Amino acid sequence: MTNFIPVFPLGIVVYPGEDLNLHIFEDRYKQLVTECFAENKPFGIPVVMNDRIQDYGTIVHITEVVAVHEDGKMDIRTRGSEIFRILELIKELPGKLYYGAIVNYPENSDAAKISQMQRLVLSIRELHKLLNISKDFKKPDNELSTYDLAHHAGMNLQEEFELLQLFREDQRQEYLRRHLNKVIPMIAGIESLKEKIKLNGHFRDLKGLDM
Repeated sequence: MTNFIPVFPLGIVVYPGEDLNLHIFEDRYKQLVTECFAENKPFGIPVVMNDRIQDYGTIVHITEVVAVHEDGKMDIRTRGSEIFRILELIKELPGKLYYGAIVNYPENSDAAKISQMQRLVLSIRELHKLLNISKDFKKPDNELSTYDLAHHAGMNLQEEFELLQLFREDQRQEYLRRHLNKVIPMIAGIESLKEKIKLNGHFRDLKGLDM
């Protein structure tokens, strides 16, 4: 399916099912949000990277307008749905301050490998333990998808965008697996180094070489 959507380019990756809170302060996006909320229509958030609007992004629906301030700024809650690909970016729309785009929606498979997902969840918890942080995924483990885990895996914007462009759940699982297999030993090594630095200058019980 191909259609037209208003777009709000941002330097973030939004995944399907993700809840995203936004503070709206630019006139163009105040207009966009006001119109979309009044008409119960979604808008698209294409990824901005390297000062360029990328070809892919995610449709979001406004779930709540939390506050409208005296100066017109707004706080809103949104939720991501499907991923789109921009076919044509339209920078001038009659009577509009914001951009629009002609988009289509790549077919996206959510068929998961259950055992692989279980290993991914364990790996991410291992990563969080190393970082001394705690995360609540707000879902039972058996209901989690790669989209639920992606922002918690320590990826940079480029890596999160690469995952956004994978349209099979098993491919996304493999991408996360490789990333975690790379980053966890790095973090573990840093933690080991920190412990060694802490011990520097302290009395230690070290066994000498038997001669």
